Amino acid sequence: MFLMIEIDSDKPIYMQIRDQIIEGIASGQLPTGTSLPSIRQLASDFGVNLHTVNKAYDLLEREGFIQLRRKTGAVVQVTPRLSDTWKERQRTLLAEAYAKNVPAEEILQQCQFILDEFAAQHRLHNSSQNWSQQ
Repeated sequence: MFLMIEIDSDKPIYMQIRDQIIEGIASGQLPTGTSLPSIRQLASDFGVNLHTVNKAYDLLEREGFIQLRRKTGAVVQVTPRLSDTWKERQRTLLAEAYAKNVPAEEILQQCQFILDEFAAQHRLHNSSQNWSQQ
């Protein structure tokens, strides 16, 4: 999986890394057990401070998406529960749409579209993985 960061983005680099890893998990590109690059390696690849990558990995671990192990490093290991932080972010995003008078039907349609998109990517990735194992 490719991670791409935009140095000039308003979004902090650690959040870009975090978000892309979560999207990789959701799309099936990063299944459970997948090893992620070491903090030092990813920082070197992007030319960023290793504390930036450490912050992303720490956040991913606290949110239940990865485990950090001494010998094997960062490994995808999703904890199947939603955090209060996720619920707060969801509430804020819905509040933004509601405050801008976006109709509830449009909000729900967009949510369903995104979920369908991840499901399709997940199926596609799993079928290509199964194909290559044959």
